[in-house]
Amino acid sequence: MNEEKHVTVGSYIGSRLAEAGVRHYFAVPGDYNLILLDELLKNDSLTMISCCNELNAGYAADGYARANGVAAQVVTF
Repeated sequence: MNEEKHVTVGSYIGSRLAEAGVRHYFAVPGDYNLILLDELLKNDSLTMISCCNELNAGYAADGYARANGVAAQVVTF
């Protein structure tokens, strides 16, 4: 009998980001994205960098992408 694997949207996004070469993502944790962030934190290939606000996250992600030649994910609420 085939067992179905339970895949959430967050775990799918995390695996796709890792496959695309993203290793760090910048996040502003909030009420509306905590479930997504919980799923992303389960992926050992990804590291969350918490930011205080969206402006800081945007600048940090931009600088990271310029320094590393790869885009960084920004997750805000």
